[in-house]
Amino acid sequence: MPPRRADRDAPPVVDVAARTRRWTRKEYDRLVELGVLHEDEPIELVDGQMVVREPKLTPHTTATELTAEALRRAFGHGWHVRVQQPVALDDDSEPEPDVTVVRGAPRDYLDAHPSRPALIVEVAQTSLAFDRRRKGGLYARATIAEYWIVNLVSRALEVYREPARSPAAHDGWKYTRARMLKPGATVSPLAAPAARIAVADLLP
Repeated sequence: MPPRRADRDAPPVVDVAARTRRWTRKEYDRLVELGVLHEDEPIELVDGQMVVREPKLTPHTTATELTAEALRRAFGHGWHVRVQQPVALDDDSEPEPDVTVVRGAPRDYLDAHPSRPALIVEVAQTSLAFDRRRKGGLYARATIAEYWIVNLVSRALEVYREPARSPAAHDGWKYTRARMLKPGATVSPLAAPAARIAVADLLP
């Protein structure tokens, strides 16, 4: 069957790659200030891209609170444990990890978000692959000494340490030491070596 005239006269379709816009941390913060983005909206800035965070389902919320409680006991006075609050990693990234441990007290961060936490923790279920690869590379590039993933899929704690350059990694950086700890194990944070945290205490 010959093509219709409209089809014969139509211009050829050209496959053009979609263009995306990268955002800086200053631009992102300005969108929040102007009310374009609500401060409670489930979006975070990761390497210039606005990313929707994992939904806060019951296991995720419970694990986040359990982890925060365990870290408050482990670190004690002189440390501040933040839950789902921004971290000013670099000019293109302002992620909101589930839990971060920083030095000092809440009023120490009135002027700016912390930029170099002693420990960052993500609670992961549907976001596990993203938290391992993209978030792991991002935190390694920022030379965060220790990064944990509370893995709700395998019911385990993934511990990442020793960030280093790696040309094969997504962001050019990765953690060179990684361990997966099951509920019977304990872990001592690098910044609180005397503390012993039971992995089971972090899991719902």
